Amino acid sequence: MVSSSKGKGSSPFSTQLFVSGKISQLVECLLCTQKVTGSNPVFSIYFNKMFLSPLEQFSIYKLIPLSLGSFDFSLTNSSFFVIVASFLIIFSFSMICSKATIIPGVWQNVLESFYEYVYTSIVSENIRKGGNLYFPILFTVFFFILACNLLGMIPYGFTVTSHIIVTFGLALIMFIGINIIGVKTHGLHLFSLFLPPGAPLIMAPLLVFIEVVSYSFRVVSLSLRLFANMMSGHCLLKILAGFSWTMFSSASILTIFHIVPLMVIFAIIGLELGIAFLQAYVFTLLLCVYLNDAISLH
Repeated sequence: MVSSSKGKGSSPFSTQLFVSGKISQLVECLLCTQKVTGSNPVFSIYFNKMFLSPLEQFSIYKLIPLSLGSFDFSLTNSSFFVIVASFLIIFSFSMICSKATIIPGVWQNVLESFYEYVYTSIVSENIRKGGNLYFPILFTVFFFILACNLLGMIPYGFTVTSHIIVTFGLALIMFIGINIIGVKTHGLHLFSLFLPPGAPLIMAPLLVFIEVVSYSFRVVSLSLRLFANMMSGHCLLKILAGFSWTMFSSASILTIFHIVPLMVIFAIIGLELGIAFLQAYVFTLLLCVYLNDAISLH
């Protein structure tokens, strides 16, 4: 056993033995060959942070560091999975559409069902006029969010939509585009959205202020809803998985009952798959509602 005390008179050889001993403890900890207890507080903290923290799965790290002056163009795990999601959408659509037939096969039938669902149940029902013109971008947003959500359900995957900066950026881009469409369609008459028809003029300043704040917070509500749902679901899965593993490795009667949280995990995974689709649906649906307001006003 290597002593952990480092006095002032310790020799370089003893210091080397101390460092080597700590590295050996770290390797044993990572290989799960040594149980991390209170006797090793440093490695206990490291182990809890890296392996037991439910927030560790949301960490962003650089895969390919790349910087140019003060600008950082590094490829991170988040940007990598954005590329993967985009590639899977383009590749799968290209493969299915290139082999399209009059009598659809299984995958063509699935794609056409999604196409019809988004067009009929989301776009046509919520945009009263001119919805066909904006259907391609709305269909793309729906599948992009769905692909990012589903990739996060794969083991060792990364949930891009669990980061507020991603969802806020996507919501802000769409919000700016919707306002550009509204100004192009109605000009300055678009600002009539901020004063409900028939409202008394004496209440106009207060109503305009409330409507402007409410209108601006559409970006926040869009981004927070998607971010919070995806992050909370994955945190719950990680917590239950850690709880189940702790019970299984306790070497006591609790080992028998670890199957209970494990069964709950399988149920929540099914729920998370439904939420992945539901959040893509809600995000696209609200975009259609906001776009309809910009096109048709009140």
